[in-house]
Amino acid sequence: MVTVSSQNSSVSQPDSQQGGRVLRVGPLKPSLMDTLVTEYDALELPEGDGRDPFLDAYGESITAVVTSGRTGVDAALMERLPQLGAVVNFGVGYDTTDVDAAADRGIAVSNTPDVLTDCVADLAVGLVIDTMRGLSSAERFVRAGRWPAEGNTPLTRQVTGKRVGIIGLGRIGSAIADRLNGFRCEISYHNRNEIDGSPYVYAASPTALAENVDVLIIAASGGSGTAHLVDRAVLEALGPQGYLINVARGSVVDEAALTELLAAGQLAGAGLDVFAHEPNVPDALLAMDNVVLLPHVGSGTVETRAAMEALTLENLDRFLADGTLVTPVTK
Repeated sequence: MVTVSSQNSSVSQPDSQQGGRVLRVGPLKPSLMDTLVTEYDALELPEGDGRDPFLDAYGESITAVVTSGRTGVDAALMERLPQLGAVVNFGVGYDTTDVDAAADRGIAVSNTPDVLTDCVADLAVGLVIDTMRGLSSAERFVRAGRWPAEGNTPLTRQVTGKRVGIIGLGRIGSAIADRLNGFRCEISYHNRNEIDGSPYVYAASPTALAENVDVLIIAASGGSGTAHLVDRAVLEALGPQGYLINVARGSVVDEAALTELLAAGQLAGAGLDVFAHEPNVPDALLAMDNVVLLPHVGSGTVETRAAMEALTLENLDRFLADGTLVTPVTK
C-alpha cells in the first residue's frame, strides 16, 4: 500500500484496483465526494502549484475521472493522464469536457440524463411565470414597504395562450413543452433537424423561431457547436415584447447583446438560471427589475441530486467492472 496525500486527507493506494485509480476533478456534491474517498479510494486533483507535481506522481495510474459540468476535463489534462479511459460526469451538461479530444484518445464520457429532466423543466416553467408576471419584482416591492406608499405595481403579462418557442426539443425541451400545453400555449421549436412526428411547429433557424413567439426558451446543449446560437439577431427578432428564458448554458446566448437590449428596452424581460461566466453575473443585469436571476439551480432538488449521484456511481462502477458506461455520451 502506498499513501497518497490529497488536499484534505490521506488516502491509501491499493495494490490493485480494477482499471487503476479514480480521480476527482473539481467540486462535487459533498456526499458524492465522501463516497469517492471512502469507497473508491479516489484522489483529488489539487489546484495551483500542487497540480503538476501531483500529476507527475500519479497521472499514469489514473483510469477514471469523476467531474461535473462546472469543471470538466480538457485536452491538456487528458494528456497528463495517459491511461485515462472514462470521464464520468455528474450532471447532464458536459460542455466543459473536450469530447473531441476524448474521442480521439478512446476515452468514454458519461453524463446523467433523464434523472434531472423533470426538475429542470419545472424550473423553466417557473421562470416563465415569474418573469412574465413579475413575481420576484413584486415580492421585493412588498418587502421594501413600497406597497402602502406607492400603491399597486404595474400590470404584467399572462402566460396562458402565449406563443412559446423552444430551442432544443430534446428530453428537457419536450418536458417543458408538455407542461406548457397545460397553459394552452402555442409551441414551436428549433433543432438542428426537424423531429418526425412532432406535434409542434418547426422553425428552420433560431431567428425564424424568435420572430414568431412571445417567449423564447433555451434548452439546447452547451459547447462550441451552440456558442452564441442565440445572438443579437435572434434577440432583436424576439423584440421589445418578447421574453427570453435560459435553463441551458450561458454560452448559448450572447450575454453582452442580451444585457444591452434589455437595458435599451428592446426585450420585455428575461429569466436566467445560467450565465456566460458563472458565478459572475453582469452588474447591469443585477440592477434590472424585469430580469429574474437564479444561481444555476435547475437540478437543485434533494430528489434529483440524489438520483444524479446514484447514476454517476453506476457509471463509475460499470466502467471499473467491465470498461463500459451506463449512460455514455454519443457525438
